Amino acid sequence: MWNCPYCDFSGKRSEVHNHLAENHGDTLGVRVDEFTKHTFYVVTCPVCGASYEQVTKKARRDPNFVSEYEYEIRLVVFDLLLYHLQGEHNLPSPPSPLPLGEG
Repeated sequence: MWNCPYCDFSGKRSEVHNHLAENHGDTLGVRVDEFTKHTFYVVTCPVCGASYEQVTKKARRDPNFVSEYEYEIRLVVFDLLLYHLQGEHNLPSPPSPLPLGEG
């Protein structure tokens, strides 16, 4: 079972993934590279502060791209966070094994 790193919501990975995109988009940062004009979405781990960026190259050519695909972009960026939490912080914790003779 996964727990949302920002609130008390918990569920399967896919449920937490959707929850993050629907409810916590305000935790993402955005920056535009001065040279390439590419838009980057930035997610910062609430556990350790590590940051990850996802470029949206099409946003440079199509000004409506970000607004049209905002939810999908958030899903991609929050996927980076979930993989980070799993790989670097061993989340979610594996379930405790049942005592012998149970289960």
